[in-house]
Amino acid sequence: MLSDVAPGNSRSFAFGPFLLLPERQLLMRDEAPVRIGGRALDILTMLVERPGEVVGKRELMSRVWPGTIVEEGNLKVNMAALRRALEEGSDTTQYIATVVGRGYRFTAPVQYSGSSPLPPDTEAVPPHNHNLPTATTRIIGRQDAINATLRELQDARIVSIVGAGGIGKTTVALAVAQQTVGLTRDGVWLVDLSPLKDPALVPNAIATAIGLAAHSANMLAALGGFLRDREMLLVFDSCEHIIESAAASIDRILADAPGIRILATSREPLRVKGERVRRLPGLATPSETRELKAETALAFPAVQLFVDRATDRLESFNFGDADAPIVAEICRKLDGLALAIELAATRIDAFGIAELLKQLDDRFRLLQGHRGSIERHRTLAATIDWSYDLLSDSERTIMRRLAIFAGLFSLDSACIVAADAHIDRALVIDGIASLVAKSLLAAEVQDMEVEYRMLDTTRTYALEKLAANHELGHARRRHAEYCLELVGLAKADVDRLSRIDWLARYGPKTDDIRDAMRWAFTGSATALGVRLTVAAIPFGKQVSLVEECRTAVERALDDRFCEHRSIRDDLILNLTLGATLLHTRGPLLQVKASLSKALEIAEELGDADLQLECLRGLSEYELWTGDSRSAMAVSDRIRALEGKGQEVAAGDADAQAGSALHWLGALGAARYRLEGIVQKPFVAGQRPDAMRFEFDQRLMARGALATVLWLQGFADQALVTAREQLEDAEASNYAVSLCSALLHGSAMIAMYVRDYAAARNFMDRGIEHARRHGLTIWRAMVTGGGARLNLYLGQPLDLAHLRRNLAEVREGGFRLRYPNYLTNFGEALARQGDLEGGLAAIDEALAICKDTGQVVGIPEILRIKGNVIRFESPDHWERAIECYLQSIELARRDRALGWELRSAISLVKLRRERGGSNEAEDMLESTYGRFQEGFSPGDLTRARALIETRRAL
Repeated sequence: MLSDVAPGNSRSFAFGPFLLLPERQLLMRDEAPVRIGGRALDILTMLVERPGEVVGKRELMSRVWPGTIVEEGNLKVNMAALRRALEEGSDTTQYIATVVGRGYRFTAPVQYSGSSPLPPDTEAVPPHNHNLPTATTRIIGRQDAINATLRELQDARIVSIVGAGGIGKTTVALAVAQQTVGLTRDGVWLVDLSPLKDPALVPNAIATAIGLAAHSANMLAALGGFLRDREMLLVFDSCEHIIESAAASIDRILADAPGIRILATSREPLRVKGERVRRLPGLATPSETRELKAETALAFPAVQLFVDRATDRLESFNFGDADAPIVAEICRKLDGLALAIELAATRIDAFGIAELLKQLDDRFRLLQGHRGSIERHRTLAATIDWSYDLLSDSERTIMRRLAIFAGLFSLDSACIVAADAHIDRALVIDGIASLVAKSLLAAEVQDMEVEYRMLDTTRTYALEKLAANHELGHARRRHAEYCLELVGLAKADVDRLSRIDWLARYGPKTDDIRDAMRWAFTGSATALGVRLTVAAIPFGKQVSLVEECRTAVERALDDRFCEHRSIRDDLILNLTLGATLLHTRGPLLQVKASLSKALEIAEELGDADLQLECLRGLSEYELWTGDSRSAMAVSDRIRALEGKGQEVAAGDADAQAGSALHWLGALGAARYRLEGIVQKPFVAGQRPDAMRFEFDQRLMARGALATVLWLQGFADQALVTAREQLEDAEASNYAVSLCSALLHGSAMIAMYVRDYAAARNFMDRGIEHARRHGLTIWRAMVTGGGARLNLYLGQPLDLAHLRRNLAEVREGGFRLRYPNYLTNFGEALARQGDLEGGLAAIDEALAICKDTGQVVGIPEILRIKGNVIRFESPDHWERAIECYLQSIELARRDRALGWELRSAISLVKLRRERGGSNEAEDMLESTYGRFQEGFSPGDLTRARALIETRRAL
């Protein structure tokens, strides 16, 4: 038998226009890949291995879900997805037959081959270039609308599909999007807005959908930067309830990102500039239903849809001439609304056709009065109401409770929320299967699993019923408790799953967690809200909604809720508030206040591990403000903790101390501390730093060590260390670490060794990365650092732009590198004619360095000041010499051989212009002679050329 073929062989199964390659997880139709879920593909493989045989349901489930207990509903949903992928329909080839009560049989002829006929480079659609669900039902009557929308997207950057609720807008939009997969460089991404209640969160929903890991207080600006150079189709579904915010976000994206096209669905136009509106009518129905024949009726999409869904529900249903007038009248009464027709068709097993029409007539007369007053949205509401009344008591209860989910939910999560002492798990599972069959729940295949979703219109209806039955509070609490369990599972899976798989599994749950926290704080479950906020902090880190996490933490810290917080809650919340503020808004005073409060509590509790986290945050804060002395004091406090906690080990203070000592000019001591961190063995599975809103300690140490090595004269070792830092940062998947490695590591060292092309490359990458992740303060900092590169290359600078960036860095409290940026600004001012203003800026930079103790850069600032005087005020050349000599003296004191050499070169050049000086020449040769490496192009090459010129005279 075919099933005996070893799975390692390369097999192919051909049937009709299809080719199945099981070992490559690939189904082809006419040489084009077919989108199909993994479970559905496994089912197809088992069926085609045994064509003509009945394969039992239990046998299928045991192979497709090995070692797992699953419900029969999962098999039915995946079978529906498989039939849709094979494009089975009432008027097309049938490949799979249902054998009632037994299983399924593959009925088409199959040609088997032991090797694949396709060339080895044939690939399926690349994974992870979209987040579209795999639909489980056929699309009927919308091909013209799909084709027209596809054409409009070629000409317009935004197309809105507009129509009444339940008319099929989402169905058309997803079909258009599916046909676009693979045609846009950066993918197709669905942004489902239906769960959102807060219009301010539209940018966050977009970021989550497209995988933007933004650490920004301005998510919309971060989106603009991320999308600027990308080519995507974004599908915004269900915009109507937050239409102003959706329109504003879309308008900004279209303005910022020329390669982005947008497809939106709404009950009304967005009124965005350039919007092309496609109004979706109801499905066509016969205007005259009397004496209508079946063949004629099936020419109308509304009738086709009814027959298709009725046949799915009742296999014995056979549409004939006697049924045609009645079905046509049902479709006409339902205004051609796709959802309403589906809801009615699913009751074919409960009523005959004539009784079904009578039921609808009675419902409309009862609810709406005269036929002329029925509008499409009323028609849908009446149909949902009618369908709801036909459910059993337990089905109605389950439907109401499931409406509490904001988005997709699994069978297990549905049972957690909907089951209780009166409705057990088995009843919930049966109820879900019934609701799917009756089109009151949608089933979607998400990669390997089936998940469920209630359509927005149906959910709104069910929530109203939930409130009317006085069950809303209870259901909300069950849902919040479920979310509390969910974030715990998500945290545990961080190490077990890849980031892509983690986001695919947990990212879509963001709306549920938002809803649960919002309800808890506005309802009577504040204690639960606090617990959920604390537990969700790692979740917020992983989905990169740092600013949203900050606002949630601030809400939990409100004085009104203090009685519901434990002392440990206060610790975690304050620690997170300080960290998130630092990385979104800079080293504000509130950062220090929050971290200090957290530290005080950690000390009170005697928790050394949390004391370590608080002290690391405070040390980082002090470094960012440019106060290295305070950072050193914090590192001493960290050292006092060594051995007192599980995560506190010898050397934990060295990263902070090493960086601080380097800025204080103690290069030898700094190197000793930093090398201790870098060379410390890494223990696999221990990733505490990756879970915090802060720098990775080892990465930060590598960057500082690279600078120290260059300053001490070890340029080759500095380049190696910077490269290792960048490689580690790229592997870390943490935005701030990579930004730091690019801009304050590799770019800086490249400029030190005067490899300006490499420096420009690193800076461009850093700017793009900062823009992509919404790190606005880093963009300002790279502009300040990039000014030095422009000055080296003799390129013009936009002084107004540079002045704005200086103000942004200063106002954000980032004084660590501010003197360097101010020096660059001063030199640029002087070069453009404002010598007095330029020298004043440089003197201010020197004063800040002396005041804060950040003395490591003073020799270079003095050298730059000397150059400004030398070139812009040559009559005062003696002042320039004083600057060079003072620079050399300070560099020697700190053993900063790199600075010493630069100033010695500048001194020799100026002295030669003024007749020469043996003392200056000897000074240069002495400095040069102390180097042991780094003799590639750069300062040493320049020094050697000067020395050789002297010897040749």
